[in-house]
Amino acid sequence: MSVQMEVWGDFACFSRIELKIERVSYDVPTPSAARGIIESVYYHPGLKWHIDRIYVMNPIQFIGVRRNEVKSKISANKIMREANGKGASYIDRNKDIEQRATMMLRDVHYVIEAHFEMTDRANESDNPGKFQDTITRRLRRGQAYAQPYFGTRECTAHFGLWEGGKIKTIPETRDLGYMLYDLDFSNPNDIQPMFFHAKLENGVLDLTNCEVVK
Repeated sequence: MSVQMEVWGDFACFSRIELKIERVSYDVPTPSAARGIIESVYYHPGLKWHIDRIYVMNPIQFIGVRRNEVKSKISANKIMREANGKGASYIDRNKDIEQRATMMLRDVHYVIEAHFEMTDRANESDNPGKFQDTITRRLRRGQAYAQPYFGTRECTAHFGLWEGGKIKTIPETRDLGYMLYDLDFSNPNDIQPMFFHAKLENGVLDLTNCEVVK
């Protein structure tokens, strides 16, 4: 069973994984970002979401901004030492702050088309019809498990159920190169990124037959 979710917002930043310091967004949402958006509306261990298509409805526009960020992160060792009463694990934002440039998208509007499949963690009372009714109802009411966002938390995503009939996408075709598809968590000690060759066809990123590589 599938669903079409409409999402829009002022800004978006789907950070390229190969750039570590300055953030540069992909031209369109990554499949993993799209999955995160729909899971923020309805997540259940008994189902798994798969993104089929992403429809781009507004022209792809970039904007450069500078943001204050911290340059360090708290390590797990510091947290463990604090838990044992042997130190503090906080970051002093006044001393650790630095400005970083970000190339993000602006005025974004998409329709995410996705389907789900049942997993072995579903209960006996769970069924596809129940899940379909729940996600449809939540999208219509604007209910979410957590606030959806476009890549970074300050890029808030507004959302709803797409009921507008035929989707009017931008009349643009471009080769987007290799894009992050998702992360492979099959080995928790060696999490691997997965990529695919992305191509926008008349404003549609079709993921149904994409070839994923590591």
